[in-house]
Amino acid sequence: MRKEIGKWMLDVAKYVATAFLISSFFGDITKKWAMYAVGSTTVIVLIIFGLWFIKDKKEV
Repeated sequence: MRKEIGKWMLDVAKYVATAFLISSFFGDITKKWAMYAVGSTTVIVLIIFGLWFIKDKKEV
């Protein structure tokens, strides 16, 4: 169950990164720094938690 949640979080991180990248190219956004900050933070947090959930506890 933990590995599935981790995989799901990594997938969501990829979707968020893609959405922010595409919207920055095609959208007329006035505060791009805020969009990049929120997008980067979201992706980093999802990747960290996704990898943490995927990690097998027996390997420690």
